[in-house]
Amino acid sequence: MEERLDRIESKLAFAEDAIDELNMTVFRQQQLIDRLQKQIVDLHRQMSAGSPGERRDLREEIPPHY
Repeated sequence: MEERLDRIESKLAFAEDAIDELNMTVFRQQQLIDRLQKQIVDLHRQMSAGSPGERRDLREEIPPHY
């Protein structure tokens, strides 16, 4: 009975560590998502701040390798 209880406690400790690690991963991913969303908003503002009549057609621009 004691051995069985020890195995259960060991598995529980392992599961708690795994949950903590997963929580940190989710936290870091959310931070990254928040930063990327802010960058998108900033880029959108920059594009909107340009001249209203000035629309670029990227198909007419020369690619960087020319």
